[in-house]
Amino acid sequence: MLCVMALIPCVAMAQSARESLMQLQKLNRFYRYLETMYVDSVAMAPLVESAMRSMLSELDPHSTYLDIEEMNASRESIEGEFSGIGIEYNIHNDSIMVVNTVARGPAESVGLLPNDRIVVIDGENVVGIKRNDVAPKLRGPKGSVVKVGVARHGIDSLIDFLITRDNIPITTVDAAYIADKGVGYIKVNRFASTTMREFRDAMQSLGDIDALILDLCGNSGGLLNQAVEMAGYFLPPQALVVYTEGRAIKPEYYRAAEGGGFDGSVVVLIDGGSASASEIVSGALQDWDRGVVVGTTSFGKGLVQRQIPMGDGSAVRLTVARYHTPTGRAIQRPYEKGQKEQYYKDYVNRMTGQQTDSLHEERPAFETIQLQRKVYGNGGIEPDIVVKSDTTEVSDYLVKVVARGVYADYMMDYMDANREKLDAQYPTFELFEQGFRLSDGDLQAFVDKATKMGVEFDSEGFERSKGLICDQLTAMIAQRLFSTSEFYRVMNPRQSEYYKKAMEVLSRRSADGGIESMLKE
Repeated sequence: MLCVMALIPCVAMAQSARESLMQLQKLNRFYRYLETMYVDSVAMAPLVESAMRSMLSELDPHSTYLDIEEMNASRESIEGEFSGIGIEYNIHNDSIMVVNTVARGPAESVGLLPNDRIVVIDGENVVGIKRNDVAPKLRGPKGSVVKVGVARHGIDSLIDFLITRDNIPITTVDAAYIADKGVGYIKVNRFASTTMREFRDAMQSLGDIDALILDLCGNSGGLLNQAVEMAGYFLPPQALVVYTEGRAIKPEYYRAAEGGGFDGSVVVLIDGGSASASEIVSGALQDWDRGVVVGTTSFGKGLVQRQIPMGDGSAVRLTVARYHTPTGRAIQRPYEKGQKEQYYKDYVNRMTGQQTDSLHEERPAFETIQLQRKVYGNGGIEPDIVVKSDTTEVSDYLVKVVARGVYADYMMDYMDANREKLDAQYPTFELFEQGFRLSDGDLQAFVDKATKMGVEFDSEGFERSKGLICDQLTAMIAQRLFSTSEFYRVMNPRQSEYYKKAMEVLSRRSADGGIESMLKE
């Protein structure tokens, strides 16, 4: 009887293998007949890609196919650089407007300036070019040369520049600044190969601090090793950061390597756009009682994809495992296979308040490692302190203004007319913060721009959103005059409820960096 029972699993495995082989042969047979016998000639490549996408759509919401172009874009994002001339640009009045140049990049080195208009590229007139067509013309192999003709305010003739392309970093740390005495702030937009190098540089630039606000809001994730290293920066050596489990792969455990990079107080900011690697970092710090998590529940993307090359530059990202935090919490929120559209619809409903997070009694409970606080799995990372965003200044008028791209167009005009004066008047951000104010005329010009772009003026909506519009425009001007850090230096204390709560929490911090005092409201 025992021998018969032992054979049952082997027989089942053999039957499963035969079934898999039959389905593969069936697919191959269909492909051959379609290619050789169909009444018309068939372009097989797009059909194969469509079939692959269709098959993956029947699985989980994160398994996906990336064609060659998508893979190239993904590679740039992950590697953290591309080869180009080093400008931030926008299309304004049918011209390529230089918004800013990358510090010490190729464009800045030859003398290209913000608000220059690129109208000729390698002898071709590019007035009227579409935004999607700009990058292919300005990017190219490192060391190659591109010739651009530039129209500059106050100069009648075009200025020609020969620019040698070079590697341009795609930064992942948006901002780093001192928020208050002893308190630093760092915002990370994603996890790429350069993230921890940037993060360490940012920490060094902050000097001697005893508290940090780590802003991961809107950070959709990226490279696992960078997330593990970032979490490990705050944890003891060899502390477990995350582990993975899957049907066909062995469990893998990822631990802090060196550990102890920073032993001060930590507040992590997350929201519904914080996913994957962001959830690994926030979940690990929460489980170890190392930091206070503030904001709203994260996205809940806890599926592990393995990238499988398809041989032609394309790839499949196939889900092979699930992420678990150190206490064993699954990060992934519930989903039904083949229901990707509903999965993201539920997310939108949650973000807009039409659907609440799962009740605690429906989610498995766990205890944190040091303080045995209750935390919950299977639905993203729930903050220790939940903060709802203040939307009282958001009117229908503002929503329409944003949707029509009024901000970008207005900023082009404003900086074109005022940049030289602003540079002279505000050489430092401190002077800008103390002295800059938008005039009534500036706001009227904004309203006029919106009307011209098809947004009917709504006096009630404008008055409701006036303060927010002023803050956003001021922050955008600061960003163009200085850097992205200054955008957040303007917006955070004025508009971010998460940031305000983080500052309040840190005001209660104790000298040992523990979180007990910070959690007492």
